[in-house]
Amino acid sequence: MSSTELPSVSAASVLPKVAPVRVGEGERLRSVGLPGITLTVRSRAAVREGLPPALYVHGLGGSSQNWSQLMAELDGLVDSEALDLPGFGDSPPPDDGDYSVTGHARAVIRYLDAAGRGPVHLFGNSLGGAITTRVAAVRSDLVRTLTLISPALPEIRVQRSAVPTALLGVPGIASLFTRISRDWTAEQRVRGVLGLCYGDPGMVTPEAFRHAVEELERRLQLPYFWDVMARSSRGIVNAYTLGGQHGLWRQAERVLAPTLLVYGGRDQLVGYRMAQRAARTFRDSRLLSLPDAGHVAMMEYPETVAAAVRELLADAGELGELRQSGEAAGAGAGGSGDASALRGRRAVETDGFGRGGAGGARGSRGGGSVSTVSDADGAGAGAGSGSGAGGDGNDDTNAGS
Repeated sequence: MSSTELPSVSAASVLPKVAPVRVGEGERLRSVGLPGITLTVRSRAAVREGLPPALYVHGLGGSSQNWSQLMAELDGLVDSEALDLPGFGDSPPPDDGDYSVTGHARAVIRYLDAAGRGPVHLFGNSLGGAITTRVAAVRSDLVRTLTLISPALPEIRVQRSAVPTALLGVPGIASLFTRISRDWTAEQRVRGVLGLCYGDPGMVTPEAFRHAVEELERRLQLPYFWDVMARSSRGIVNAYTLGGQHGLWRQAERVLAPTLLVYGGRDQLVGYRMAQRAARTFRDSRLLSLPDAGHVAMMEYPETVAAAVRELLADAGELGELRQSGEAAGAGAGGSGDASALRGRRAVETDGFGRGGAGGARGSRGGGSVSTVSDADGAGAGAGSGSGAGGDGNDDTNAGS
């Protein structure tokens, strides 16, 4: 009796047809097929050739859209791409169903190896912060600099407002929540997410709110939506319990890349108190504290975060190299100042949320500060000042945690 070998079927080939994801002005989407995973990549056309590559990784429940405004702010400075992690955004679930932090990190590494874009300026928010920390620790050859916005690194005392998100990882809770919330409208769900993720949900424009509702309605049609959320939540909880060399804090100690840490004072998911521990742990770090920001500072105050990134790249020598090649005239739209002057500065104290570069000053909306730790002992500081106004909230608000 002969046997017939059946062709392999990937998760991407059996997905239901749903509405397309939104693509912002100046952006494009493409699908990248890799062994075991298919990733959707959002990118912006490089302003000119020779710009250093950057890769952005979103948080739990988020997507590459979370980075749209920051990517636009960094036009002319880096060549930007943002991933939809497996099972999120427009990327189908991975064939192996692995939603652990290690599984997601493996997907990022697999993409970077296949694309040949490394080393990159790597960005991560929340779950994406844990993922990119692991990537930077185990594959330092792929990372030029690391920017972490409210990274999901283990906390002994988890904030009470973060407990429901963690509970999604408990078997049965996701299905229970689905039954309890079956009558909730997409608008109600989005308002709940905004209240959890934004320091001031009132910053979100009506247009951005509408886009967020449309995106959530699209995702809720996907049969795997809640399963992906539950398994990824469980992945975060499991990563929190790992000790030894695989622990996230231990891996943070091994990161060699210059690191920018961004924490919001109104963050309800990642404790603001963790900022100082992170600054002490990453060996070459600087800390941007935004007292009025919540969990997604790159969506709330993209111009402020972009200014701090310009400082990071200037100190890492990236801007100097671009200027010497004659390719970076006007790279820091909004004014990053002279790169040689910036490289000599190890800290910037800001009176507000800076619109534009480190040297610009245009009012304020609250206080913020950047300080730098540049050696393994956690010592180091500097001087310099600048201030500016906050972002306007014109973003896509499918914020993740």
